[in-house]
Amino acid sequence: MIATKNITFSYGKGTSFVFPDISCSDGDTILITGGSGKGKTTLLHLLGGLLRPQAGEILINTTDIGILSEKKLDHFRGKNIGLVLQQSYFIASLSVLENVALASWLASGKQQIEKAKQLLQYLDLENHIHKLPSQLSIGQQQRVSIARALINEPKVLLADEPTSSLDDENALKVADLLDNLAKEYRSALVIVTHDSRLKQRFTNQITLS
Repeated sequence: MIATKNITFSYGKGTSFVFPDISCSDGDTILITGGSGKGKTTLLHLLGGLLRPQAGEILINTTDIGILSEKKLDHFRGKNIGLVLQQSYFIASLSVLENVALASWLASGKQQIEKAKQLLQYLDLENHIHKLPSQLSIGQQQRVSIARALINEPKVLLADEPTSSLDDENALKVADLLDNLAKEYRSALVIVTHDSRLKQRFTNQITLS
């Protein structure tokens, strides 16, 4: 599970945020909403250890990731946190399969090729595994990002605006897919979004104001 307590963050002398406490258990989903500039992406980056809080605790199971050294945090993130970001940050020269398998190598030193194939097949991408990411549609790239985020069976799955570039049909498919996979993998799923379509899909919500 993931839980926060008294989290604050500031960009230097600029914008400051005081975030509400959140808690999400294994297999559950929480939707974090709010207008532009309210700190949705900042909060997600804090939960993923990409930013450090000024104060407060971010607990994944019993580990406070805010006090880990950079080296330990990198290792912990690779094994326990799956990230689906707005930009996919694929390695352009690697195939879809290689991009997904690379995530397993970075976490464990072993490329789990068969597991990567199984995930991509599950996500209806088996006919695209040898293509470059640039040859895929936006929706297909999004599913590759999900496969990459899941390959290490993370304790926490974090998704930043996962449906913002998708039409209604594909937005709901991705929402269902994330929710179902979180339940299957027993991952705590946190989605940050301004997409009103998702507000109708998930009942457990926190609005940043």
